[in-house]
Amino acid sequence: MAKIENPDEATARIEAALYSAGRPLRVEDIVRASGTESRTKTLELLERIMKKTKSAFKALEIIMLPDGSYVMQLKPEYSATVKRYASKPVLPNATLKTLSYIAYMQPISSKQLVETRGSGVYAHLKELRQLDYISHQNVGRMKIYTTTEKFQKYFGIQGDVEDLKQRLFSKVRKTASRQTVTPQIATEVN
Repeated sequence: MAKIENPDEATARIEAALYSAGRPLRVEDIVRASGTESRTKTLELLERIMKKTKSAFKALEIIMLPDGSYVMQLKPEYSATVKRYASKPVLPNATLKTLSYIAYMQPISSKQLVETRGSGVYAHLKELRQLDYISHQNVGRMKIYTTTEKFQKYFGIQGDVEDLKQRLFSKVRKTASRQTVTPQIATEVN
């Protein structure tokens, strides 16, 4: 592929890569997409794109994640507003359930996960590790899983693990109370 000299073309390529990826991209991927073959030039262009995005858009942002990758995303405060318009979930439901279970029970061993979620959990763990939403530590022959900072950033969760658990628990309680209230309302109406 020929080296791209035109900054407008390189900028357009970076924008296209960030928009279409739907996931964080490493700097190396962005350099490759830009066609400039220069990390410095690509980072300069990326910085300009980030500034333009910040001033031109209210609900979109391009941010650098703690691992040094970049993502174009909806600002967390707008995710609830547009949830019904999203066409494809970030993760399959089974993998998402495994991730939420890890988030709530962390630190949790792979043995506990298999006992609770079944043997399909190994595929979920592989996918979640590839996305860098979870990490593990080896304790003897056992693996202990926890969520990562990238998980918190991507899902718009701030704070420590205990705070996360409390918020997840309150959300589960609200959902459960709505489910118990709904049958009562239906009975009262009839």
